[in-house]
Amino acid sequence: MCVMSYVVGCVCGVTVLDDIMYVVCVWSSTILLYNKDTYSRLDVVIKVDGMTYPRDIIVCDRQLYIADFKYCIWRVSVDDHSYVKWLSTESTTGMFHVNTLSVTSQRLLVTSADPPSLRQYSTTDGQLLRVVELPRYVNYLYHGVETTRGTFVIGHCGTSQDKYKSAVSELFRFCHLLLPSFVILMTVCYLLQ
Repeated sequence: MCVMSYVVGCVCGVTVLDDIMYVVCVWSSTILLYNKDTYSRLDVVIKVDGMTYPRDIIVCDRQLYIADFKYCIWRVSVDDHSYVKWLSTESTTGMFHVNTLSVTSQRLLVTSADPPSLRQYSTTDGQLLRVVELPRYVNYLYHGVETTRGTFVIGHCGTSQDKYKSAVSELFRFCHLLLPSFVILMTVCYLLQ
């Protein structure tokens, strides 16, 4: 069975909290709200002035986090709809483009396709916790998640055999900001057919 909710726009991110589904569309500064059971649109929208190119949305601790490609990550309260430009994509190592987000407990994982990188931030204070070192053959990063074992699973383009082949890899070791850069990175690749 398929229940279709008609959204005018190019949907690029969906998340659910309690009985509300939050939807962001490309080139829109609003977050649309739907009933998660009936898929009916609610009369409320959340307007985020300054948001220009949302790419993804997730929820953690009653806060929405929206990836605004090339610009920043917005944090929006689901309770009072207040918002703040929570994290800039400019860092001391250069600019990165926010592609997708995932969350585990109070850690936000930010996937950047250009340049390919995976950054983990604390949702409590916005501090960068670590930058996950990727294999050199990864030339485009689609998405990343942290597992319950503390490893990272990434979807990417570029393998050690073929720079155009897509794969899913689990990163067993990563470079923590406080560790030397010679930490060995091991991957297990599952090639996508």
